[in-house]
Amino acid sequence: MLQGLGELLTSTLNPCIFEMLRSKRARFSESPKGLRPRLILAAATWGGAGYLPGMPGTWGTLAALPLWWGLSLLGPWGYGLGTAAVLLLALWSAGPAQDYLGRTDHPAIVVDEVAGLLITLAGVPLTWQNAAAGFVVFRILDILKPFPISRLGRGEGGLEVVADDVAAGVVGRLILEAICGQW
Repeated sequence: MLQGLGELLTSTLNPCIFEMLRSKRARFSESPKGLRPRLILAAATWGGAGYLPGMPGTWGTLAALPLWWGLSLLGPWGYGLGTAAVLLLALWSAGPAQDYLGRTDHPAIVVDEVAGLLITLAGVPLTWQNAAAGFVVFRILDILKPFPISRLGRGEGGLEVVADDVAAGVVGRLILEAICGQW
């Protein structure tokens, strides 16, 4: 069932993301030149999910669910290494992406949401109920940013962009543990 959900999300989001990127191209005065800026923007926007309209953080979090499913199949070590790789990718891309996009903590930068959701769902069994619970808990924490999460997002660097979402992920994981008990 989860394989079907992952395929459904991927097949639904990919055409939407492609069309959104195509339509938003005129918004930018010029396309970034060179491979590095393009890689940074692709990573920071999680393949363009951050450009989707209305609620880019929510779209980026939804786009992370297939990765959660795939990493969960790799066992604890694979999941941990995959999450660490996404976290490093977020730290590498978030700061420079702000410069390319022209705004501190630009809404299109959603790789930090991907890392935060992976932390929230770490060690959680693969069920759609757990995915939904983790998604809702993480998004509430990311949007409301209760203390102490709100203190970590201050500043202009890539670390500050990522830190509040990592903290929301950790708090979200603790909340899931309290709600659902021992997995």
